[in-house]
Amino acid sequence: MPWLNEKYLVLYVISGFSKSYISQVRHGKCPPSKRLIDALSSQAGTKRRVDYLSPFLQSRQSRNASPNTIELYGFVLERFLSTDVDPGKAKGRDIERYLLSIPANGISLGNQHAHFRVIRTFFRWLEAEYAIPNPMSNVKGPRLPKLMPPSLTKEQVLLLIDKAGDPRNKAIIAVAVESGLRVSELAAIRASDIDWQARTIRTIGKGRKEALAPFGELSEAYLKQWIAEYQPNGSSVWGLNSRGIQMMLKRLRQTTGLPCNPHTFRRTFAVLLRKAGVDTMTIRDLGRWESVQMVERYTRSFGFSDAMKFYKAPLG
Repeated sequence: MPWLNEKYLVLYVISGFSKSYISQVRHGKCPPSKRLIDALSSQAGTKRRVDYLSPFLQSRQSRNASPNTIELYGFVLERFLSTDVDPGKAKGRDIERYLLSIPANGISLGNQHAHFRVIRTFFRWLEAEYAIPNPMSNVKGPRLPKLMPPSLTKEQVLLLIDKAGDPRNKAIIAVAVESGLRVSELAAIRASDIDWQARTIRTIGKGRKEALAPFGELSEAYLKQWIAEYQPNGSSVWGLNSRGIQMMLKRLRQTTGLPCNPHTFRRTFAVLLRKAGVDTMTIRDLGRWESVQMVERYTRSFGFSDAMKFYKAPLG
């Protein structure tokens, strides 16, 4: 942390902490306490802004937040803190003013809500770590319209596979839709993770949790064809990272005009299972979601006419 300079060895005298603690804070191994921050500010004799962002991001990493989540936290909070808001003195109106400024800058309401959630998490952390009053307690999040999340029909998925080109791209799409894997999970598949007999893929998901994801006959056929051709040597079976998969799908979207990204495939996984009569609790377990509510949000397109296909008269 830049605000702990080379004179850190004298800080334990000022703050009353041990040399080992000051060294751990300096090297990012633990967050600075409020008493240490006050001592540093007093020593500096200035009102220089305290760096809360670095220890906050370190705390998220220690909780095994995904790299994409860490990147989102950093992007949002750097933008928020650049508005001259002092986290130690922020008021609810400061947060509201910032959130209201986001749509005017061309950012969608959905992203406005993402900013709200990140800032709320940040101030909850400040309250827990430094006993700083939480200005978010009376700030209400933006109301999001209940839009129908996009998903694909079975016919559309088969069209994408047909247009995908080589066996690798076909396998990526088939596995993504039949397993519901997130893009990071999809990119990390190794040959040793695949159980061909059970048709499952071992994966490490959110929170570094190990789990299994299912796949079907179509995925099996394309996977075997691609692996026989590529012969991976312990690394990812695709020879692509997450970014490479996303770029391939972006080109396919431009070719077909269809929504074509891992998140749409994950929603499609849930919707197609629901339309096949699978209940939301089972879909939650198969897709490794933490809540049924997320599955219900994804499968909102499943309506009365779909349910009628599985209806059996109770007295019939």
